[in-house]
Amino acid sequence: MKKIFLIIILLLLTTACELKKKTMSTRPTNILFIAVDDLRPELGIYGNPVIKSPNIDQLAKEGSFFSRHYVQVPTCGASRYSLMTGLRPRKRIHTDNRVFYREMAKGNEEQLPESFVHHFKRNGYTTIGIGKLSHSVDGLVYGFEEKPSDVKEMPHSWDRFVFNPGKWKTGWNAFFGYANGENRQSLKGQVKPYEEADVSDEGYPDGLILKSAIEELKKLKAQQKPFFLGVGFFKPHLPFNAPKKYWDLYDRPAIPIASDPFIPQNVNVQSIGKMGEFYNYKLSDEKPTLDQSVSDGYARKLIHGYYASISYIDHLIGQLLSELKSLELDKNTIVVLWGDHGWHLGNDRKWGKHTLFDRSLKSALIVKLPGVNHASIEINTIVETVDIYPTLLEFCGLVKPYELDGRSLVELIHTGKSSHQNRAFSFWKNGLSMKTDRYRLTRFFREEEPKIELYDHLLDPEENINIAFDRHKILDSLLPFLDNATPKFYFK
Repeated sequence: MKKIFLIIILLLLTTACELKKKTMSTRPTNILFIAVDDLRPELGIYGNPVIKSPNIDQLAKEGSFFSRHYVQVPTCGASRYSLMTGLRPRKRIHTDNRVFYREMAKGNEEQLPESFVHHFKRNGYTTIGIGKLSHSVDGLVYGFEEKPSDVKEMPHSWDRFVFNPGKWKTGWNAFFGYANGENRQSLKGQVKPYEEADVSDEGYPDGLILKSAIEELKKLKAQQKPFFLGVGFFKPHLPFNAPKKYWDLYDRPAIPIASDPFIPQNVNVQSIGKMGEFYNYKLSDEKPTLDQSVSDGYARKLIHGYYASISYIDHLIGQLLSELKSLELDKNTIVVLWGDHGWHLGNDRKWGKHTLFDRSLKSALIVKLPGVNHASIEINTIVETVDIYPTLLEFCGLVKPYELDGRSLVELIHTGKSSHQNRAFSFWKNGLSMKTDRYRLTRFFREEEPKIELYDHLLDPEENINIAFDRHKILDSLLPFLDNATPKFYFK
């Protein structure tokens, strides 16, 4: 009798375990989306031996990192608009930081979702946003020196949008904030483009973003619905401000400077553009110009600040992922880490973004799928930011609401192979660029010559020499692809 009783107990336990497994496997997948501003692929996992980014590196080792990921537009707001819509630019405003205000903020809710976040919300997800995910750092439309408005950049996407500006009072003040509570605007630009204050992680705004993210994770743990949690960190965007302990991780003389601090050959300086963003920091030790590089010492100081800012964010991301795991949410949560574009750290004599060179267009992308053996830690296929939207939909079992420009990366992650076209298209002001397996081809719709630039990444990975003048056969083979991708607004 006892034996029969034990058998019945074992059967019940086995059935319960199987039901639990089935419930866990069929429960909709959560998403933790982490956006990092101005993060070019300057991480240990991407081959930088100096930078300290252990937590992001570990995330990549547990998932996949894309070594050739390219954004659609090399500026914050427009890059994020392509991310959220899954579309490449179709109008000139789609290459502008004002795009959310002009295209999304004042719209009534329509049949088609305004963003992939909106689509997840309509499909039963709780959607929470924290920090910089669209262009405005608190999701509201207002100027740097204005009071926050009640106009939302993505009015139909978020169940809750959270941002604690702390002692900086407003989102934009926090974004350009210094440790004493002042900011670039309040000090009328009389600030340096870096700071290493001896403060805790919460002495700068990104520490407050982490605190809010952890609080929201705990709330989401208690609910039954799946969630989309977006967390947008500020650094390493200018100013390069981070707690001193992260600066202390580095030996400045050992930090390498750009190996190409000169304007590429056979290009017009218009291709490099201006450095207006950097010039907003009027107490900069030196003022870089296209005629003169900064000194090696100052270049190292600025790169030191950029690296310290990355290490600061890396530590915060490590705490966020640790909390995800301690809450046992990691087993059913996709984690995506995305940089909205790259940055020239003195490369091509520029300190900033806003170019159609690889330095501006190439950024970090890491994806960790739950319960999946990734085919490869490093994926070298060319992918684009617009691929993220269909990837998340496919893995979560949602139908595309309209025809997207991107293609899902799920097959690529699962098998290491896909039918991807291995081309990426990027847009900026009066130019359009295409990255292929070997070449970067850029066409400018401007008066200044040359209007065509071609770089051979096999022989010239830093894009130092435009070879378009004598590679006519290559141009003839590539230009039709560029022509097919050219929006009508370039021809107006």
